[in-house]
Amino acid sequence: MASNVVGVVVDATQVSYIGQDCEIIPEQLGRKYGHFTKRLDLSFNLLRSLEGLEEFICLEELILDNNLLRSDLQLPGLPHLHTLTINKNQISELDGLLDHLAEVVPLLKYLSLLGNQACPNELVSLDNDESDYQRYRYFVLHKLPNLKFLDSRKVTKKEQEETVTRGAFMNVVKPRDLGSGEDELDAQGFHQYTPLPQGTRDGRNHKGVFAKCRYVYHGRHSEGNRFIRDDQL
Repeated sequence: MASNVVGVVVDATQVSYIGQDCEIIPEQLGRKYGHFTKRLDLSFNLLRSLEGLEEFICLEELILDNNLLRSDLQLPGLPHLHTLTINKNQISELDGLLDHLAEVVPLLKYLSLLGNQACPNELVSLDNDESDYQRYRYFVLHKLPNLKFLDSRKVTKKEQEETVTRGAFMNVVKPRDLGSGEDELDAQGFHQYTPLPQGTRDGRNHKGVFAKCRYVYHGRHSEGNRFIRDDQL
């Protein structure tokens, strides 16, 4: 049934507002439908903010695929939400986002982040492999232990067991691009770069360490380790 609001389709408690090129959620959408909507589909828009979503107090399912949402997206408290898909957005970091989701959507059971940089599978880059993706799953499940489905897969008992011991260490922090302009410059204008970790870094606060100041590389090109001599260990 088509509603009298342009672009909105309503079917009982399901509301769709798809492909309207909107950058924010229209105020009238929440005002008119927020009090009864259980499933809201806002995919294929240009959303950069979720302001206005607080009107949808009954939401159980939220579809945000194919928008422009970033890692700092903010959801209101949605105590009934069990399904959230944010596929193909611009999410590059997981840590803060997952902490936020754990706080505002405590009943979340299904989450999908496919097609984002933070979800390292072959949809993002052919350089990713199954081990990259599995580490990502362990970290997400560590942050959101109540999930039953992540992306297109059911959470297995083995994953739950592995997450207990390994999940906290599986967040992959990507090095910054030297061409991005974000690195510090020295007095002559050159990038201050060193491949070695900073001596003053606190190993307990670094997401890539398993023990204090012991750095571990999980990549597929670590063959160089075989050339370390005994007297260097």
